[in-house]
Amino acid sequence: MKKILIFLLISHFAIQTVHAAAEAFEVGPGNTDQLPKGKEADGIIGDLILRNNKITAVISGNQPLRRANMSTFYGNGGITPGCLYDLTLTDRQNDQLTIFAPGNQRGNVSHVRIVNAGGNEIGSIAEIEVVVAAARNNGLNKKHVYRINSVSQGVWITTTYRNDSKQVRKGSVDDYWKPSGKKGTFAGVRWIDAVDPADRCGYAVGWLNSTKILSGLRKTPSQLTLKPGESATFTRYIAVGASPAAAVSEVFTVAQTKTGTIAATLADAKTGNPINTATINIIHQGESVPAYTIAKGKLVLQLPVDSYAASIVDRGRKTVMCHVKVNDEKAASINEVLSPLSGVAFDITDAAGKDTPCKVQFIGTGKTATPNLGPQNRAHGCVDQWHSETGKFNVALDSGTYRLVITHGIEHSHLVREVTVKEGAFAPVAGQLQRLVDTRGWVSTDFHNHSTPSGDNQCGTDDRIINLAAEHIEFAPTTEHNRLYDWTPHIKKLGLTAHLSTIVGLELTGGGAGSHHNAFPLPAPNPFAQDGGAPVFKNDPRLNVIALQNFGGWDPNRWVHINHPNLAEKFWDRNLDGKSDGGFAGYENYIDAIESQNFRGNAILSTAPWVLYRRGTSEQVREVREFVWLQMLNQGYRTRAIAVADAHSVYGNGVGGWRTYVTSSTDAPAKIDAKEIIRNAKAGRLMLTTGPFLEVTANGALPGSDITAKNGNVKLKVKVQCTDWVEIDRVQVLVNGRQIPELNITAMKNPKMFKRAPNVFETTFNVNLEKDAHLIVVAMGENHDLKAGYGTSANANLKPCAYINPIWVDVDGNGFQPNKDTLGWPLPLGKQNVGAIKALLKAKGE
Repeated sequence: MKKILIFLLISHFAIQTVHAAAEAFEVGPGNTDQLPKGKEADGIIGDLILRNNKITAVISGNQPLRRANMSTFYGNGGITPGCLYDLTLTDRQNDQLTIFAPGNQRGNVSHVRIVNAGGNEIGSIAEIEVVVAAARNNGLNKKHVYRINSVSQGVWITTTYRNDSKQVRKGSVDDYWKPSGKKGTFAGVRWIDAVDPADRCGYAVGWLNSTKILSGLRKTPSQLTLKPGESATFTRYIAVGASPAAAVSEVFTVAQTKTGTIAATLADAKTGNPINTATINIIHQGESVPAYTIAKGKLVLQLPVDSYAASIVDRGRKTVMCHVKVNDEKAASINEVLSPLSGVAFDITDAAGKDTPCKVQFIGTGKTATPNLGPQNRAHGCVDQWHSETGKFNVALDSGTYRLVITHGIEHSHLVREVTVKEGAFAPVAGQLQRLVDTRGWVSTDFHNHSTPSGDNQCGTDDRIINLAAEHIEFAPTTEHNRLYDWTPHIKKLGLTAHLSTIVGLELTGGGAGSHHNAFPLPAPNPFAQDGGAPVFKNDPRLNVIALQNFGGWDPNRWVHINHPNLAEKFWDRNLDGKSDGGFAGYENYIDAIESQNFRGNAILSTAPWVLYRRGTSEQVREVREFVWLQMLNQGYRTRAIAVADAHSVYGNGVGGWRTYVTSSTDAPAKIDAKEIIRNAKAGRLMLTTGPFLEVTANGALPGSDITAKNGNVKLKVKVQCTDWVEIDRVQVLVNGRQIPELNITAMKNPKMFKRAPNVFETTFNVNLEKDAHLIVVAMGENHDLKAGYGTSANANLKPCAYINPIWVDVDGNGFQPNKDTLGWPLPLGKQNVGAIKALLKAKGE
């Protein structure tokens, strides 16, 4: 039977690979088109490729600072030359692998080179060798050999350890691999799914008894002990498929001596059409692995001879359970006709009847459970929400009753629909989202967001773009971590140029005091260079800002701001030892703004620079950035404040909560002039908000302005608009950061001053100043939240809040002079004692 299996295996491959070849070659400037594509594709010039007509794999070259992305491994030693970066089916070009590091390989290597370039005949082999010499590795020599043949759907990776030292060496030999999708073990084979199962790609790894086909599987080794002079060799096979089960099947095909075939076909009971959206969970002895039908509702798997259960799941259809017995004589069949699909068909437009991006929340009512539509880092089905680039789309749902909440950011109305989804039918839902808030002359921006090229998240870039459009962000620079990138092609592909504008930018990120900085515009990325050609992080924040300001040539229209800063460290206590040392002198002259609001928090009306919070079982102290910013303004720092989402997901840490409005001569995103946005932002024409649209002028001047009021009289005109799911109940004027009781209006004491949406508040404050002052107006919904617009997602817990950047008032005509007021608290320093801060807060009544 073994000979028959080998013959069938070779014959099966040969039929499909008449022109097969296994080849290894280096990527140069003239053949970058040979690099694989996909969501996680990271190949560049200098990398090496293994390829046959089934798979394409990229092994990272021995190049300076080579890493797949910022977060593969953090730190100076986190480079990963000689690792498997990309692995995709050649005909699908759908790489979902960030890295496979054999033996947790990281750091410098001695060489990465081709040892067998392959050939054009069936049975040819191609190999790439990676060596870490003992001399650079404390006496332990490591060699990894990556090998394919002309018919393999995976890569053999053989690692040899040799102890050339005089001491016993111990350590782990297990591998590190990513993506971070659903994962598990099935019959001794480890598997992992793409982060978004809809990407239809999975990987599997089996440790083999030898490099020979059908040598059998062995247990995954963990620890290795080598005496001086000893060596050990391990081989594993990593396979790729259109599902984790398909990849596991390939491992069994290579490793096992006794396997059989499962052939599955799924069709719709109503239409007879093949079903490519279902998941077939193959279940065996308490373990399961997902399989996906992708071609005409069919799939074929090779599994060890045994009995299996299969759960066939497709949201909007009835789940089907079946059992199959796999033998090595005849293929087992799963032929199922599934119930007709049910769900909701949406047709959402704007007030003019035009198609519009939108977001839908799905809430189960009555006996119907709230659905889980998928992982939180994708747009089309993230937990209980769906973000769409268009208003016309379908969402499959199980039959039941649902409440739907439909929104398009904080300027538009919302729709609430109660629907009953009947089995086998789609309930129609149509409606218009009205533009309630008049923001002419301003555009909604977010200067800080991420997608999978950043490395610290695996939110698809298309998903991030859809998230931005659905939440009605109109200008969003591309700010991936440590990688020059451009979202423009994604915006065009999704048909969203009329809704969203971007520009090439970067977040330069590192640890310690060097901090994180966003900058834009920057030169066009080079997709075939490390990090797209981005600059390298330094430990002094001033050096990072200077590098960004001058990258590709100095540009007066370049914007650089600091992200989620530790203000005490940057301006007063450089080494965070609790002693004032002046911080990084001159740093404030290099940056254009700080993020006073980064995703969370509503503390602009806080009256203390510290807040206590719990991390696990311990109590911690956190800087109140908004309060410290007010202290800074009084010391003479003219540091602008902005609000950003810093989104790394779609649901949860998604876009939409905090944003910044900037003045603009056009309200059409496609016509936005990024240079104008930057000029206006540098001028302080900025309004930060979670929902309220706050307009303020002081004697006719906009936020950021310097005005002279020699008599000290300032007419502060304030207008607040809100959409129909945002409410405020307080408007407070801050004079030099202090909350003046006479300039505070609340709904509790003045209910008639607060109206229904959209024009919820309007008044003129007559402010009489005796000395120079900066004025900030805050609109707050102290007794409200944003749950109507964000549902169960994290942004729902924010309070409606908006505030402007300061208007600077010179009373005596000799230029604005800061008053040096620290607002009743010392300027913050590092190394804060929890007990002392707790006692101080209590003593001050906080």
